[in-house]
Amino acid sequence: MSIRRILCLFTLLAVIPALSGCWYVAAAGAGAYGGYKMKEKGYTVQSPVAKEKSDKKEDKEESK
Repeated sequence: MSIRRILCLFTLLAVIPALSGCWYVAAAGAGAYGGYKMKEKGYTVQSPVAKEKSDKKEDKEESK
C-alpha cells in the first residue's frame, strides 16, 4: 500500500465518527423547522404526558 492510500484511509476513518454528530443536529433542525411551520398554519402540539385530573364531584362525594 502506498503512503497516500494509507493517509486517505486514515482520514476517512477519522472523519466518519465526527460526522455522526452532524446528522443529529441536522435532524433536530429539520424537526424544529417543521414544528415552526406547522405552528404558523395553526396546528398546536400537545405533550403526550399529562397529569391525571380528578373530577371535583368525586372529591366532594368522597369527603362526605
